[in-house]
Amino acid sequence: MFKTIKSAVTLLLVMTLLTGVIYPALVTVLAQGLFPKQANGSIIRDSQGKASGSALIGQPFSGSRYFWGRPSATGPYPYNAGASSGSNLGPTNPALADAVKARIEALRAADPGNKTPVPVDLVTASGSGLDPHISPAAAEYQINRIAKTRPIDPDKLREMVQSHTEGRQWGFLGEPRVNVLRLNQALDQVR
Repeated sequence: MFKTIKSAVTLLLVMTLLTGVIYPALVTVLAQGLFPKQANGSIIRDSQGKASGSALIGQPFSGSRYFWGRPSATGPYPYNAGASSGSNLGPTNPALADAVKARIEALRAADPGNKTPVPVDLVTASGSGLDPHISPAAAEYQINRIAKTRPIDPDKLREMVQSHTEGRQWGFLGEPRVNVLRLNQALDQVR
């Protein structure tokens, strides 16, 4: 029996050392060496070098001077990475229809002259509830509202949106997208 206990304890110590110390240390060293930006959270810094967010996690922007991102399903605090999940509301759920209707009304109230259809990504949350991107159409939808609150020509705003539009990953995966935080940072740099 002592021999069995000794083998079990030895195996426990060896596996703890391998999987609890050596493997995490090796992965950390490789990640920091090969992908340091991603390994440290893809942090976006402002013009003063201060961390202002991550390229991977959305942030709430509610002022009319800024582009707004997708709604977050991680409430009660918007974009809470600790509560990452979708709303789990199906297309036939009346709560989803009510939430979308309220979001459309809020967008229409913020820009009453805008009669174009509201892009779906401005009124529905992503699967994780943390998406930092919107479609170029969602950014285009907001240009007139921002041009009214900031003394910026709408064509200049369109150029900014185009320059901040990221293409498909590897040329064929996903859809073109705009990182809202980066776009709003560029917007703050315009005088």
